[in-house]
Amino acid sequence: MKQADEYAESLATQLRKGFLAYCVLRVCSHASLYTSDIIKSLQAAELVVVEGTIYPLLNRLQKDGLLMHEWQESEQGPPRKYYRVTDYGADVMSYMEHDITALNKTLKKL
Repeated sequence: MKQADEYAESLATQLRKGFLAYCVLRVCSHASLYTSDIIKSLQAAELVVVEGTIYPLLNRLQKDGLLMHEWQESEQGPPRKYYRVTDYGADVMSYMEHDITALNKTLKKL
């Protein structure tokens, strides 16, 4: 049974990675957000996420051209990096939304 648990967890991890990328794009499509605000939004939607996961994801999404950042002054210290979706990121998000909807329909049918 342990082997089945490990395999199932591996599959679930792969699903979460793609889904988390989509969720970050959705959150950042509404407004420019600081990393802690992104995490709070995801947690408010009951998605479990930690800083150790979000920072590499934000860097990858930015490197891939889906997110961009801008520095904004902060009253609480040094300037902060705020992320928002690029036009390319919005296009990718739209395609992902279609795929997620289709997958959800398939699951409901099964």
